[in-house]
Amino acid sequence: MKLVATLVTALSLLTSGVASAQAGGAAAADAPRTATVQGSQAIKITRSGSQQSSEGPAEHFTGSARIDPLFSGTLPSHASAGRVTFEAGARTAWHSHPLGQTLIITAGRGWVQQWGGQVEEIRQGDVVWIPPGQRNWHGATASTSMTHIAIQESLNGETVEWMEKVSDEQYGKVTSATKAPSTAQKLFGDFDPKLAELTDNVLFADVWERRELSKRDRSLITVAALIALNRPEQLRAHLQRARENGVTKDEVVEVITHLAFYTGWPNAINAIQTAREVFQ
Repeated sequence: MKLVATLVTALSLLTSGVASAQAGGAAAADAPRTATVQGSQAIKITRSGSQQSSEGPAEHFTGSARIDPLFSGTLPSHASAGRVTFEAGARTAWHSHPLGQTLIITAGRGWVQQWGGQVEEIRQGDVVWIPPGQRNWHGATASTSMTHIAIQESLNGETVEWMEKVSDEQYGKVTSATKAPSTAQKLFGDFDPKLAELTDNVLFADVWERRELSKRDRSLITVAALIALNRPEQLRAHLQRARENGVTKDEVVEVITHLAFYTGWPNAINAIQTAREVFQ
């Protein structure tokens, strides 16, 4: 009886070991497949600045435009996006998108026009939908830069069809049709027209248009100088211009905080109050 009991126990242990080994082998066989599936569904982060910027190609853009890729379609998605920054006067050529395009304006002011339609002004925070196949162009105004995020889908591998450029004559008509009296003309043009003319044609049409510095950098410099000089009224106007030129609220706050240690606390406090009014 003892021999029988021993044999039964040994057989039971052997059977249990085989079953465990088989289970372990199945789990091991499934492990690579599971890891592969998990890997294909993993969250992907593309770090800011990790993708190379490029200039808008001359055959499709007029003026200075910088393109920063954001993402390209990952199957089954066919969507892609990029951030485009237009300096003043820069614009796309006429073009269309087979499945349409969405523009999210993130800084500055610009224009968009569909073929045969009126020019529409677009500002920071606006969202523009361009229908499929609709011939259009978009870009900065003649005096301010503009940045937008462009999102589109591909059809048979194509996202855009490029056409002829928007001529200087066509763009000039837009400028003339939308041109309003300048700030200088409004403030003192009737009392001192020469000073208003110099302000418009020398300061803003010459100095501010020099390509050695971007409009955004010129705005930061001007804002910093006005904070240091404690000129709240002029600061208000230039903060509005800085906002149009792509300077953010966080950047202005950081400039004021930094200058508090160099130009004095009262200047910084006055600047904060002015900036709050502009950015609210």
